Order: sequence, then structure tokens, then C-alpha cells
Amino acid sequence: MPVGDLAKHVGEEIGASSWTTLDQARINEFAHCTGDHQWIHVDAERAARESPFGGTVAHGFLTLSLLAPTGFEVLLTRIAPKSVVNYGLEKVRFVAPVRSGKRVRNRIRIAAVEHKGGGRYLVTTENTMEIEGEAKPALIASVLAMFMA
Repeated sequence: MPVGDLAKHVGEEIGASSWTTLDQARINEFAHCTGDHQWIHVDAERAARESPFGGTVAHGFLTLSLLAPTGFEVLLTRIAPKSVVNYGLEKVRFVAPVRSGKRVRNRIRIAAVEHKGGGRYLVTTENTMEIEGEAKPALIASVLAMFMA
């Protein structure tokens, strides 16, 4: 569908991404990349003893970082813009921790589409990062992206 047609879908869920596993190797790699080596993320033995979650959990920002690839997966299978640029976040809430080894996926709803002229559309999506088998999502976030038609 053309980028401009997204406006016809405001208020609708447009799709869900495939599942992504947040295993300990990915969590450790994220810790290495960001320098966030807090024990609750990387020390499995201590987390098993002391964490209220019974083991290590993924960084909230690791889960947040999945919004881009999962958003591309869902949206770019439905539309084909020339390019997309991250424009920011409106609101992010970390609702529940993601225990190491769990899988997450992003459910995306189109919240707003603003035509900015010159083939540019500011698209706001509401993203719910679900945790497989759990009632509460990992996070809920409003994401803004500039789509070029």
C-alpha cells in the first residue's frame, strides 16, 4: 500500500512481528555494547539467589531497541517507502521484566499519520512488546518515524 494510505488505518492494529528470543547470550552482548553490566542482567548465579525474578532479566533498553527491527518487519511488509527515519519516542513504559530465555514480539497499532509535504509522512505507532505466555507486556511505547514516499 502507498505510505499515504496508512492514514486510512489510524486506530487499527496493523500486525505483530515474529518472536525474538532474549537469551543470556544476547543479554550479555547488549551489556558489553552498552557498558551496563548490572548483576541482575549478567550474573546468573547471583540473580538466581537474589533476584525477585528467579534469574537474570533483559535490559529494558534491549527490549526497547527491538522496536526498530520489529517495526520494520511489520510495516515494511505492507508498505514500501523510499526511506524511513527514526523521529523519536513520545512515551515509553517498562511494564514487566523479560526473563532470560523468554520470547517477545511487537504488536503495532497506527496511532497517527501526518502529511508533512514533499512526500513525507510522520507516522506514530503504538507498540506493545508482548512476552510469550505472560499477561503483562514488557513495554508499551509510542514511536514516531518519518516515512518518505
